[in-house]
Amino acid sequence: MLKEAQVKSLARLARLALREDELPALAHQLSGIFELIERMNAIDTEGVEPLAHPVEPRPRRRPDEITESDQREVFASVAPSVVEGYYLVPRVIE
Repeated sequence: MLKEAQVKSLARLARLALREDELPALAHQLSGIFELIERMNAIDTEGVEPLAHPVEPRPRRRPDEITESDQREVFASVAPSVVEGYYLVPRVIE
């Protein structure tokens, strides 16, 4: 358990302004955090590979697979004007 003097020292180093009545509660909270860190450090992690993210990410996009056949000739046959596979459109900017 941290002592109030240690909390004051930490607060000074962190440039925190604390009132005297805040010290006991903060000492208790910080002690809990340090105890949790000690428990985590005691866990044997030998052979455990680190993760880039705690939750395995799912792909956000569908797989890049061809789902339709090539219909270029069909579409070109109904277009008003096609030259060498390109659609010709009227000029809109002079």
